[in-house]
Amino acid sequence: MALPLMPKATAVWLVENTSLTFEQVADFCGMHALEVQAIADGEVAAGIVGLDPVGSGQISREELERCQGNPNARLHLIQTGLPLPQSRPKGARYTPVSKRQDRPDAISWLLKQHPELTDAQICALVGTTKPTITSVRERTHWNAANIKPRNPVTLGLCTEAELEKVVAIAHGRRPVPVAGMESVSADERSGD
Repeated sequence: MALPLMPKATAVWLVENTSLTFEQVADFCGMHALEVQAIADGEVAAGIVGLDPVGSGQISREELERCQGNPNARLHLIQTGLPLPQSRPKGARYTPVSKRQDRPDAISWLLKQHPELTDAQICALVGTTKPTITSVRERTHWNAANIKPRNPVTLGLCTEAELEKVVAIAHGRRPVPVAGMESVSADERSGD
């Protein structure tokens, strides 16, 4: 179910200005009923200014009155004809300063666990440069003695879904071995 814009501010307004139950407000705003009760008690969202969902065009006055009259009714957002926002195009990824020292560890882990990844894929996944990948691979990085391979997902440099997608693409590009040639090295093949 779609949530209203600024759900916590909407919940503050609904608690202060309507007679809706905590469950109705929680269901509409995508929150837990105890969190809505804490808003009503003044324990949560003390500094948040309420957002009027009727004034912002998210629900109608009739819908609000209908739900106030029936505690079992649920509020529904007004469906608009506006297009949904497009996802941000892929580009350079910003890495916070606090996580930048973790990049060489992530690069090392990716080189060790997924050697099929290209440098460009690692660059896009972790947000690094090809010279950094090369220096980690060749152990010429300025901090090579302190690099410990660590999963980039646990370091917060990428998501598990992004890592799985890149690995799946890399596996699709891997050349298929010729039957009967798996145990023959490249030197032995060129000698024939």
